[in-house]
Amino acid sequence: MAERIHVTAPGGDYDILIESGILKNLAIYAGAWGKSVVVTNTTIAPLHGESLAASLPKAKLAVVPDGEQYKTLETIAQLYADFIAAGLDRGSTVIALGGGVVGDMAGFAAATYMRGVRFVQIPTTLLSMVDSSVGGKVGVDLPQGKNLVGSFKQPDMVLIDPDVLDTLPAREWRCGMAEVIKHGFLADESILDMVNKNPSPSSETGFSIQPHPPTAFASPQAERGGQSGKVELIRRAVQVKVDVVQRDPFEKGERAHLNLGHTFGHAVEQATHYQWPHGEAVGVGLLAAARLSSALNLCDSDIPERMEDILAHVGLPRRLNGIDPEAIYAAMATDKKWLGGHSRFVLLRGVGQPTIVEDVPKETIIQILSDLQ
Repeated sequence: MAERIHVTAPGGDYDILIESGILKNLAIYAGAWGKSVVVTNTTIAPLHGESLAASLPKAKLAVVPDGEQYKTLETIAQLYADFIAAGLDRGSTVIALGGGVVGDMAGFAAATYMRGVRFVQIPTTLLSMVDSSVGGKVGVDLPQGKNLVGSFKQPDMVLIDPDVLDTLPAREWRCGMAEVIKHGFLADESILDMVNKNPSPSSETGFSIQPHPPTAFASPQAERGGQSGKVELIRRAVQVKVDVVQRDPFEKGERAHLNLGHTFGHAVEQATHYQWPHGEAVGVGLLAAARLSSALNLCDSDIPERMEDILAHVGLPRRLNGIDPEAIYAAMATDKKWLGGHSRFVLLRGVGQPTIVEDVPKETIIQILSDLQ
């Protein structure tokens, strides 16, 4: 039976369903979807996209290139053309099948095509399952910064099938664990205990600016805590985000806490021209935020020490490997979380005690970045 998490959201409530094998049984949900377009990328299309589109009545497939560098207005324009070619009207549905990039683009296209059509999220990465598929934030990047164009578009449904993680490369699993760890430090310490009790997902440990080749797990269920372990880890991490976005759906206050590690992480992505994937950048960003918290005497040194230990256990990067601190700081200047040119960081007073700090001196930030070389 599916784990069901109900979300109360502006414009209508929706359910998040977590169930192994749900991807093979979507016809029971598709009755109200009308004509639909399954938006996916070149990696997911042959694995799951083609079969999914073929299994749904009145469904077409739209395939976008794989990678953050394609999360642009140009790609959105192509999706609009695909929607028109498929005959989508205001009673139709856009289905996002993929990771966070696919969800962001498909959601933004769904929010703006004909002033809004039905939107269903089917995340296929751990990162998108526990983070980007929940909460309704969608958008695209500009050359000047990440997610500078976007909107809020709540999904009508989120369908999470943990079985698709069995084909997820080890690197992508680790990227998702960055968001899981973030949620643990923000609100649920038991998540950190679950992560530490599971074996490290891969012996591959080297990190550099250049992307690593994907490495599949030899025994995914064994190394990722088994089927029930995956479901419980996902459920707990999703619940943290749901609790926050229900209290603050439009990021007027508390929801900003979900940006823990992201001011640093987004800047690392931009400074490396997205050669660092989001999860790895957030991983080192979490450590930078923890060290900055300690440097500002907000928390004891055990918080950054614990952060570094758990990142090392998972296999996420803890060093910047030569990325220029000045380049990272310059990238932060376009971060939409900064207000009126003033720095703004989500930091920690302890586990479960996030806080927002403004106007951190540049020299303090540069020192933190330099220490992570």
